Amino acid sequence: MQDPNEDTEWNDILRAKGIIPPKELDITEDEIQGMIDSAIKQKTEGKQMDDMDLDELDEIEDDIDEDELRIMEEIKRKRIAEIKAAQRKAVFGSVLEITKADYVKEVNNAGKDIWVILHIYKNSIPLCKLMNQHLSNLARKFPETKFIISEAHLCIENYPDKHVPTIFIYNNGDLKKQMVGAVNFGGMNLKQDDLEWILSKTDAIATTLTEPPRKEVVDVMDSAIRNSAVNNTNSDDDDDW
Repeated sequence: MQDPNEDTEWNDILRAKGIIPPKELDITEDEIQGMIDSAIKQKTEGKQMDDMDLDELDEIEDDIDEDELRIMEEIKRKRIAEIKAAQRKAVFGSVLEITKADYVKEVNNAGKDIWVILHIYKNSIPLCKLMNQHLSNLARKFPETKFIISEAHLCIENYPDKHVPTIFIYNNGDLKKQMVGAVNFGGMNLKQDDLEWILSKTDAIATTLTEPPRKEVVDVMDSAIRNSAVNNTNSDDDDDW
């Protein structure tokens, strides 16, 4: 006897004539999940469960069936895990000031996979004060990163004024990047977003910026020297001919 659910031309004709019933539809697990999600969406006034906080999830818990409850519990477990993970990462959130005696403990031994941003500054230099203000805000914005400042004469003996502000970036005790001198930061026009972009060139902070807030600073003097050297070389070549 022929299976009425088989996909054959003859069965299609019989179904069209109403002789055999329509073929039973195969519903995949993803389709079932979609139907459940749709039902939950209706009960939550269109708001996705993934976007709800724990209080909102608790509010709708009594108004759902067993399958929906299973899904909701899984989402709640995931949300709690995400919150705990974020709390484990967010261990800093403010700027720490250190001296030379604290350097090894707070910088080199900061901890596994901890990024450290260290600003060597001098109080009498306005750009240093501005950067400290920006770093204080960035420390709150990126609490998983350790932000440290240290006054130059208390951290590095005889550190030249021309070298401040200086930024050192460490990870696992290793120096990953250094920026020495004001030319790296664009002077007193430096905005917080500018500094965030500069620091994001490593993995020290997970910035949401997708492009530089302003055109990056160019060392005009260095550029002029390079151009002059090229021009002089071309002139020498002409003389040889």
